[in-house]
Amino acid sequence: MNTPIERLHSGARMSKIVRHAGTVYLCGQTSSGSAAGDVRAQTSEVLSRVDALLAEAGSARERILSATVYLRDIADFAAMNEVWEAWLPVGAAPARTTVEARLAVPELRVEITVVAAAE
Repeated sequence: MNTPIERLHSGARMSKIVRHAGTVYLCGQTSSGSAAGDVRAQTSEVLSRVDALLAEAGSARERILSATVYLRDIADFAAMNEVWEAWLPVGAAPARTTVEARLAVPELRVEITVVAAAE
């Protein structure tokens, strides 16, 4: 039996949300517009976007299974973690990887992608 795949906010290159077999996949989230702000401000905005997309997909931050964090500069690791740890519910830490990477535009400091269980 084929389990349907649901794609939300799809474009030519990607979907913002993909749901399949009780799992929610989000595309990488970055801050919007000019991406102004330091890594703390950008991480806060990104996590707010993650919250909104997870809610739309029928999930929540407590149900994140894994996360990948891309930082323009690994020196921002501690500052990003301050925001991440304040946002993440106690006892709900997902499997996580953090890497330094070139991001799409120089103003971006952080990009986060998550996989979560649907509710």
